[in-house]
Amino acid sequence: MKKELIISHEDERSKIALLEDGRLFELHEQEDKSDFVVGDLFIGKVKKLAPNLNAAFVSIGYEKDAFLHYQDLGPQFLTYKKFLKDTVSKKQQNSSLKNFEVQPEINKNGLIDKVLAKDDSVILQITKEPISTKGPRISTQISLTGRFLVLIPFDKSVSISKKIANGEERERLRTLIESIKPEGFGVIIRTVAEGKKVAELHNDMNQLVQKWETTFKNLQKNKVPSRVLSEEDKASAILRDNFNADFVSIICDDEQMVDDMKAYIEVIAPERKNIVQFYDKPIPLMEYYNVEKQLKQSFGKHVNIPSSKGAYLVIEHTEALHVVDVNSGNNISSGGAGNKEHALTVNKMAATEIARQLRLRDMGGIIVIDFIDMINADHRRDLYEHLKKEMSRDKARHKILPPSKFGLIQLTRQRTRPENIIETKEENPNADGEILAPIVVVERMEEVIRGLIQKEKGKIFLHVHPFVEAYLTKGLVSIQTKWYLKYKKWVTIIPRDSFKYLEYKIINSQKEELMSYSN
Repeated sequence: MKKELIISHEDERSKIALLEDGRLFELHEQEDKSDFVVGDLFIGKVKKLAPNLNAAFVSIGYEKDAFLHYQDLGPQFLTYKKFLKDTVSKKQQNSSLKNFEVQPEINKNGLIDKVLAKDDSVILQITKEPISTKGPRISTQISLTGRFLVLIPFDKSVSISKKIANGEERERLRTLIESIKPEGFGVIIRTVAEGKKVAELHNDMNQLVQKWETTFKNLQKNKVPSRVLSEEDKASAILRDNFNADFVSIICDDEQMVDDMKAYIEVIAPERKNIVQFYDKPIPLMEYYNVEKQLKQSFGKHVNIPSSKGAYLVIEHTEALHVVDVNSGNNISSGGAGNKEHALTVNKMAATEIARQLRLRDMGGIIVIDFIDMINADHRRDLYEHLKKEMSRDKARHKILPPSKFGLIQLTRQRTRPENIIETKEENPNADGEILAPIVVVERMEEVIRGLIQKEKGKIFLHVHPFVEAYLTKGLVSIQTKWYLKYKKWVTIIPRDSFKYLEYKIINSQKEELMSYSN
């Protein structure tokens, strides 16, 4: 499978698309100054205890206090509490945990008000970004994630991913990590560590220890609330969790981000740093790689199932859950063994697309899927196994239940950030409210271009909706050609799938916005 990472930076936001064999599978957006990213470490202050929920609300600098349940304290909570107190008071002089006195573990079924009090300071980690009206979800059990390893303070164990099945390799990794891990820390060996050399694992361990040292130095400053360690930017996090030999290119339109990613890959895979490429063409990066077009096709209530000859999904979100209905279209009639086989084929195609949709939209919670009815039990079992296989590529934790007697499959999927919702419908020019007539917009567009041509010495690029692009460029003597004959300068017209009908933007060769209009 050929993977490509497309990263576009515009208006202080990064849009990150993961393509697999040219198809869009993941989409992430991140603001440059994002306040909360999953994995960030903070010092927070307990604002209120909620004994009826066995939880606390903690201030971390967000408008909504973060939610901390007792089960998210972790068994070593008292040790973390003592470490923070000793660090702030300067009793703890360095980040080493070698001789730190570990406290007794808290009761797994205890009460929040027995271990926490109002105004207590706590070290915490973001586990779920703010969603809707809810504040961030947090945990006081810290883990630092690297490319191959996860470092856990105040733990002694070395555990290995169950996906590493080879007994000899498991023993090699365990022995190696036991010999290099710092005292006072536990380690989880990730699946991607399989077969890696000592130097690679040692380097990853050193980077994680450096993260802990940075955390310690920021804890000493004792600013409450404050961030004490930032997770990598989204692009680096995706590289960390997904980068492998399947990646053929990483393309970005921001030079600084390109340099940062090259530096990151030089550490984890120096021989492959040249796959990072800087994109510098007038056509926007997401347009050039068809991402905008795929977004229009992939989001919305109705989604076509590729290669199914007319079958489609209907995806709806109720108050309590997501519902996905698999519709055969017109290509399955009742009866006949052939149609039974065809129903299985369409259902498996649908399962593949559903797994993609869950990743792409980052849908979470309870999802109920109504597949095309199948009487044959072997077919239902085959479909269930196929869905599990397709979902195995999803990094989010999930659980899939076998088909019910009604043919429904239920699954739950973890969500750590707000669901991706992209509007696929465009405004109707005949709807309520008044807008300029299209011909007037084109005339004003020409007036602006005439003025800019006198000022701009370089090239000019006009970004418009595809329908408007077709209108401006159609015919032997198009409007675009008339502009050239009249003003002696060629205006390059670029269709934008993401634009509204009468929206346009004028850009110069330095990618600076000269003018924009949105109806």
